[in-house]
Amino acid sequence: MKHIFMDTNVVIDFLANRQPFSLDAARLFNIAVDGKARIYISAVSYNNIYYILRQSLTYNATIKLLDELAEITEIADVTNAIIRQSLKTDFKDYEDAIQYYCALSIPVIDFIVTRNTKDLKKSTLPVLTPAEAISSLDSIL
Repeated sequence: MKHIFMDTNVVIDFLANRQPFSLDAARLFNIAVDGKARIYISAVSYNNIYYILRQSLTYNATIKLLDELAEITEIADVTNAIIRQSLKTDFKDYEDAIQYYCALSIPVIDFIVTRNTKDLKKSTLPVLTPAEAISSLDSIL
């Protein structure tokens, strides 16, 4: 089983059905639901996901989606150490730094999935687009 850390943008693509990105995101979630991979999402992503989804959905519908998301993924804690590491890096985007150090704190993570691979150029973990992740998973499943 592969362990995937998923960036917020890919999760929002899936939940908000953002075209043309939602199909690849949905395929990754289907692989996880089928038990062939485990998806990890940073705890800090939940408030960002809520904010975006709430612009087009009711409060109850948004909370229901987040609850369903929590059932099929692992929520990765954002700790004091992660925040402090993120503050001391040269990442151009602070949120990307938090995502990266959160992923790095989970020893089983095989790769990070994001549409913004250029933002994680300095990653010591492999960073894949959703399409690349699907291709990688298809080759081993």
